[in-house]
Amino acid sequence: MKPFDPRILRVVPATRGPVAALAGIGVAQGIATIGTAFALALLVVSVVRGQDLVAPMVWTGGLFVVRALLGAASESIAARAGTVVATHLREQLLHVWSHRTTPPSRDRALTLATQGTSAIEPYIAKYLPALVAAAVVPPLAIVCLLVVDWPSALVVILTVPLLPLFAALIGATTQEDTERRWGSLRDLSGHFLDVMRGLPTLVNYGRAERQVEVIGEVSQRHRRATMRTLRLAFMSAAALELLATISVAIVAVVVGLRLTTGSMDLLVGLTAILLAPEAYWPIRRVGTEFHSAADGAAALDEILAELESHDVEDTRTKGDAPFALPGTVTLAGVDYTYPGTERTVLEGIDLVAGPGLTVVTGPSGCGKTTLLEVIAGIRRPDRGEVSAPEVHLVTQRPFLGAGTLRANLTIAGPVESTDVWQALGEVGLVEAITALPRGVDSPLGDDGFGLSAGQRARLVLARALLSPAPVVLLDEPTAHVDPESAATIGDVITRLAATRTVIAVSHQPDLVAREDHHVHLGQPAVTR
Repeated sequence: MKPFDPRILRVVPATRGPVAALAGIGVAQGIATIGTAFALALLVVSVVRGQDLVAPMVWTGGLFVVRALLGAASESIAARAGTVVATHLREQLLHVWSHRTTPPSRDRALTLATQGTSAIEPYIAKYLPALVAAAVVPPLAIVCLLVVDWPSALVVILTVPLLPLFAALIGATTQEDTERRWGSLRDLSGHFLDVMRGLPTLVNYGRAERQVEVIGEVSQRHRRATMRTLRLAFMSAAALELLATISVAIVAVVVGLRLTTGSMDLLVGLTAILLAPEAYWPIRRVGTEFHSAADGAAALDEILAELESHDVEDTRTKGDAPFALPGTVTLAGVDYTYPGTERTVLEGIDLVAGPGLTVVTGPSGCGKTTLLEVIAGIRRPDRGEVSAPEVHLVTQRPFLGAGTLRANLTIAGPVESTDVWQALGEVGLVEAITALPRGVDSPLGDDGFGLSAGQRARLVLARALLSPAPVVLLDEPTAHVDPESAATIGDVITRLAATRTVIAVSHQPDLVAREDHHVHLGQPAVTR
């Protein structure tokens, strides 16, 4: 079993209040539970002996009402805490990744920001209250048993440690299995995203059917890992239940024998029998909730590692900044294989790109676009090292959202109006934008609807000019545009490369002729 991770309180301060409230409610629930055992025992004995039932019934009914109210309050606070933690962690992840020079791979980012943060909710809402109850109720039950009947307490003291021991052994295996399943889920989501993004290209080259088989293989791997985890969870729950049942049965047998011989009062014996299960039940519940929240525990470790690595990176960056060479991109021995496949697209790539224009060429399928995504940090290499400052990536299908032209140009942050018009002037869009009814505040349709292909290409290039990033990555910037727009774009790239590091993937002779450095990737990707 995994204890509550106190790092959550530091990362998400808003959790401290709910956690303190849950702890207080847990203590109150423990006291009410022990009180209920005494009240029930007194009620049953009163019925057997024909005594007055009013007081025992009032106490029993009142304690049940109190337990119901405390349970409702605990459920409400725990659910709220789970939502708060998941939301805050998602916001912090996005904030960290947006300010990091080397963000995580797209597959990891997608999995952590969606399924990962959602899986943390049951960890907070279910597992945390179970931990509080396990820390409060068993000790109270044992103390009361020592006062009421020490032989029964001795049996409980000797058997209770077996439950957390077995739960810890089973939980360690479950944790390993959950981490493997989490990895298979990350591979599945990443590969599915890659296929969906590249589906038009796959259809054009007749490779779409093959991807159905690949996705099927990855899905089956994830299914088998999930079923393995569920099988282990059911088996462990059954083992803990059996152990607790046998332990309570031992207490019941000891009490029964003593009642038969007349050496124990009925009220004491019945109270001991009712108190004994309360020493085991909270621990069994922790084991059960641990399995339901195992995904959240694994995701929490990865999310907190991401946030802590950001702190380390910030410290390292601040310390090393005077000695860093700005605008330099370095790759050393980089290998990359598409997730969920054996398709190696980059192998042993070494690259040093400084200020100026570096043009990357090579046959189709050799990994030119993947190389840019590795430099940008969207993909994480399997081997090798990548060193790059903040980058601005312009893809073949750049993002242009539904909004104003100004909003699309200043997506990297606020920019002065004079700078916006200067950038538009450099890419030759001033006349076209001025002709619009509202200028740069004119609405733009989703995916740049309302602009021609050449205007969209020049607009995203103007956005690159406005970006403060020292490195600009361009993927086929002159593709699908007319010759006049291609020449304008080439001139802008040349001016951009005079002050920044520009790495462009292109087959256009005009852009290749402007290069300061040339990188030619070899053969297309191979399957090993």
